[in-house]
Amino acid sequence: MTDKALRLGTRRSKLAMAQSGQVADAVSRVTGRPVELVEITTYGDVSREALAQIGGTGVFVTALRDALVRGEVDFAVHSLKDLPTTQPGELALAAVPVREDPRDVIVARDALKFTDLPRGARIGTGSPRRMAQLNAYARTHGLDIETVAIRGNVDTRIGYVHEGRLDAVVLAAAGLNRIGRIEEVTDFLSVDTVLPAPGQGALAIECAASDADLVAALGELDDPHTRAAVTAERSLLAALEAGCSAPVGALADLLIDGPVIKEMRLRGVVGTTDGSRMVQQSTTGSVPLTHDGAMALGRELATEMLTQGAAGLMGERAL
Repeated sequence: MTDKALRLGTRRSKLAMAQSGQVADAVSRVTGRPVELVEITTYGDVSREALAQIGGTGVFVTALRDALVRGEVDFAVHSLKDLPTTQPGELALAAVPVREDPRDVIVARDALKFTDLPRGARIGTGSPRRMAQLNAYARTHGLDIETVAIRGNVDTRIGYVHEGRLDAVVLAAAGLNRIGRIEEVTDFLSVDTVLPAPGQGALAIECAASDADLVAALGELDDPHTRAAVTAERSLLAALEAGCSAPVGALADLLIDGPVIKEMRLRGVVGTTDGSRMVQQSTTGSVPLTHDGAMALGRELATEMLTQGAAGLMGERAL
């Protein structure tokens, strides 16, 4: 095999560069080839509009995929939760590495936990999903909070707390782990309180489907259990016909008894952003051994949620 450097397409943000750098190291180990990062600016990086307004779906990945199709990069790394649920035929999702912590976290002033925030606390997030679940939890537990829509990178968001403009912000544990800032977290939100976005904490490594050698090499980094879980979660999202900025949470986790993986449980939630109406369902079954099996698990749960009125709770519907 040639020792020519592989070109990895990545967004320019600090988080994207950190996670792409980690993947680059892993790819170098399995291929024996150097990997160079090619920085690409996406529409989601330059737009200052709320994600729900610009559609959310694909705004962070389209430019990377275009560069792949044009042959300007050899492979690309995405946060999997940013990927549209439809996979382009010319691109292969070659690897889904082991998932990071999928939970959401709070970074609050005075090292406060979510339930210790003062009455009227202002909590910043750009996610309708987080808003819906935080407001629903507050309603049922007698908390008085105000969710505030924000955009920006990790530094900007945490800066709002340090500057006193917000009492807390909600971020993904995985992102803070990857940039070495997990110690700034003041509270880890249980998935029983806030279900993460479908695919949260997982990465997606894409390349041209026609490059069989590269597909095989990148496949060395694939984790079958992570892939099965995120496939089920994304199947749920697709069956709800929701974009990745819709207020949908989903998590598939493995039920383990000692050394034996027994079953997979898939949980889903959708709600209005004010938390006044929520549909939550779960299903448990054998761990899917195939892509089709994982897809079926997601569709099954989506069907249950739709019968409970989930369709009427989503602001954005994918066309």
